[in-house]
Amino acid sequence: MSKIKVAVIGCGSIAKHRHIPEYAANENVELVAFCDIVIERAQEYAQKYGARAYADYKELLAAEKPDAVSICLPNHLHAPASIAAAEAGAHVLVEKPMAGSKEEGEAMIEAARKNNVFLMVAHNQRLMPPHVKAKEILESGVLGKVLTFRTSFGHPGPEGWSVDGRNSWFFDKPQAIMGAMGDLGVHKSDLIRHLLGDEVAEVSAFISTLHKEGTEVDDNATCILRMKSGAIGTLVASWTYYRGEDNSTVLWCENGVMKIGTDPVDQVIVELRDGTTQRYNVGEIATNEKQTTSGIIDEFVNCLVTNTPPRISGEEGLKSLNVILAAFESQATGRTVKL
Repeated sequence: MSKIKVAVIGCGSIAKHRHIPEYAANENVELVAFCDIVIERAQEYAQKYGARAYADYKELLAAEKPDAVSICLPNHLHAPASIAAAEAGAHVLVEKPMAGSKEEGEAMIEAARKNNVFLMVAHNQRLMPPHVKAKEILESGVLGKVLTFRTSFGHPGPEGWSVDGRNSWFFDKPQAIMGAMGDLGVHKSDLIRHLLGDEVAEVSAFISTLHKEGTEVDDNATCILRMKSGAIGTLVASWTYYRGEDNSTVLWCENGVMKIGTDPVDQVIVELRDGTTQRYNVGEIATNEKQTTSGIIDEFVNCLVTNTPPRISGEEGLKSLNVILAAFESQATGRTVKL
């Protein structure tokens, strides 16, 4: 079988740490082109992988006609670049948040459908071993119904992560559209929907810029969610966890509690009402400091090889984004927003 020709559009940190090395490690892939507005970044990878470098993604799409692309650009470019790629006949893997608005997300889904290509959103939390294990345990029924929950994602912010440090697009509202909520919050709205197999019905949120100076994007958010099942819980996103990064989720259920990512050794702990405890050491949740394979690239490539529509589809990405957009609406209006 001939290899899948892949182009990576945007050569910042997420491409550097996840997309590029994971494509390079996949035997079904040939990296054919890289694109970055800072052409030197694209050239560096092009040289390393025997590919070509571009500063303009439209030029790349026209010249290379790739089979698939990863969109690793600033948030405001996710929709236009994804739509352009779909129209060029390429399958699309787009970073989260998939778009800046519901309308953009819908336009991306429509472009993929119309051009008969796959659209997948890089919600890697679903594929991390502790979350895979947690889903399995929930589906076994041992814990019964989830009643309440908290899910949180906080770290010191993009300064230490982004290739541009403090000058990163992450802090520029026109490019980022949203801050910690788009960076971290949307991961958790996706995770909680996935784990519970449920949709968010209502959101109330407090969203602020508490500590990052010289930016208009949010650095903290605390949201209260009510699920369609009636379960209620909190979702927290923060760029000001300067010590004690947190990527944990706790689910209180009819028959006990499940703690995910709260223990340094056992990533999933189930404590049942009958006094028994089960501990699972299944591999870590990836963090900025400890990069582990995200699983996203292999999942995407497998969809292409087997011609199977992605589980983490554009539709799924949009449902997770809509929770975050509802939270911003709640902050703006001071009301609870129904989805």
